[in-house]
Amino acid sequence: MTGSTIDPIRFEVLRNAVVEVTEEMSAALRRSAYSTNIKTRADFSCALFDAALNVIAQAFNQADHLGSLSQSVPLAIRSYGPERLREGDGLLTNDPELGGTHLNDITLISPVFVDGAIWGYVANLAHHVDVGGGAPASIGVFREVFQEGVIIPPVRLVRDGRVDEDVFELVLAQVRSKRETRGDMRAQLAANLTGARRLRALIDSTGAQELRRYVEAIFDYTARRTAAQLERLPRGTFDAVGTIDNDGISQQRVQLRASIEISPERVVFDLSGCDPQRPGPVNSTFSQTYSACAYVLKSVIDPDTPVNAGFYRYIEVLAPEATVVNRTHPFPVVGGWETNQRLTDVMFRALSEPMPEVIAASAKAMTCHAGFGALDLERGDYVCFLETLGGGFGGRASGDGPDAVQSGGQNTENAPVEETELGYPVRIERYELVTDSEGAGRHRGGLGIRRDYHFPNRDVTFTILADRDREGPAGALGGESGRRAHYVLNPGPEEVELSSKTTIQLQSGDTVRYETCGGGGYGPVEERQVSAVIRDVEDGLISLARAVAVYGLDADALDPS
Repeated sequence: MTGSTIDPIRFEVLRNAVVEVTEEMSAALRRSAYSTNIKTRADFSCALFDAALNVIAQAFNQADHLGSLSQSVPLAIRSYGPERLREGDGLLTNDPELGGTHLNDITLISPVFVDGAIWGYVANLAHHVDVGGGAPASIGVFREVFQEGVIIPPVRLVRDGRVDEDVFELVLAQVRSKRETRGDMRAQLAANLTGARRLRALIDSTGAQELRRYVEAIFDYTARRTAAQLERLPRGTFDAVGTIDNDGISQQRVQLRASIEISPERVVFDLSGCDPQRPGPVNSTFSQTYSACAYVLKSVIDPDTPVNAGFYRYIEVLAPEATVVNRTHPFPVVGGWETNQRLTDVMFRALSEPMPEVIAASAKAMTCHAGFGALDLERGDYVCFLETLGGGFGGRASGDGPDAVQSGGQNTENAPVEETELGYPVRIERYELVTDSEGAGRHRGGLGIRRDYHFPNRDVTFTILADRDREGPAGALGGESGRRAHYVLNPGPEEVELSSKTTIQLQSGDTVRYETCGGGGYGPVEERQVSAVIRDVEDGLISLARAVAVYGLDADALDPS
């Protein structure tokens, strides 16, 4: 396509207009949802596809979801058969065998017809707080995918614009938190209706063929920008190895090995050295693995580069089947995002040698799930809660690592104490930074989070699905590792240290404490400015004892006032 056939002003208008279709979908979904996990924490994503199932645009929600949608939507539609779809239909799916992730992530896909033919698709993925299975919130140390919840192959939930109540009730019968799930699924319907309406309005104003022509130009533009960025990256093959602390069944570590080959033509992510799949919650699907690779590439190029089919065409992922980065049926998938996060960290480590000014020290690099549930006797309904906790980010060449953030492809928000306590049978007794959890260095790592879940009047089932309880995130260029994570039952003289992957039955009055890990430090500790150490002590981020012992601070340097 020659540039002379494309008006540059109209191109920019339409390039942003297709993104705004997905952003409006996101607004509709979030404002309509019921669960804290979706309406407040924004654990969802939206995307727009053309008739050939190429990604046109994605809202800026969860980076991990976006890469997986680029894989799952084409597989789901081709499996179901686009010829079977009619205007007003909507397909529901979470099937790991067809590009899905873990079962909580349910996708709704709706075709958009113009003149009797499919012009494209709108799709959204939302993390539901419960999809059935062996424990509330549908997370736990499961050995088979069947134990993790309801598996939904591509099935027509919406026919001719109306919800098929038989299908809807069949899905809801499998889940505990029916009220929230019902509301969240209807929010997904609202999002796709909004997206389809906005896309049709754009087509009406532009013309179906004309918009398609400009979409192709958007792909070409993105491809050119991505190729130009690859020219600036260091060329060669870069390797790194990392581990997940345990597989939930045994204490055996899980090895992740990444080899990244960068050339002007493409970036090849070779994950052939990763361990075989395990009968525990550490296996990811190919879609989750692909998401990690896409996120890493996007992180090291111009942040303004669009994300669509023009970007994805430069990514090649080699992930052998029956490994922890490409599990096969019926191995469990519930902890796939934990592996996704650690794999992201390993790939960044591979690029740290050729790109030390760009890559930070290791971060939290775990999703860090907390989930619980109990029967609400007053309402006669099951109450389920799920969130993921932040931690320390790694120190960087440009400065200290941020405290208490989600790292990698995570982009979920905080679950506010007030909303959590209002809607669920829990009291958050402590929510604060973990003093002295940073990895020391010229630029220190960020601090982890302490969050205490207390259950004053209800027996609940509580699941920890996390990691980092054996060792903290590594430092870079001489920086020290961050403090490891701790998971504790009933903190105090008789406290019990819990595994990072466990489901326990709590009695009324019990407390579970999370202390997430700090980020790794960047550069030698002795190069840290004294003023920065003093500021951290004064702010309560680092104790005076640690400042003296680790950073060599002269205690007399503190202002006695």
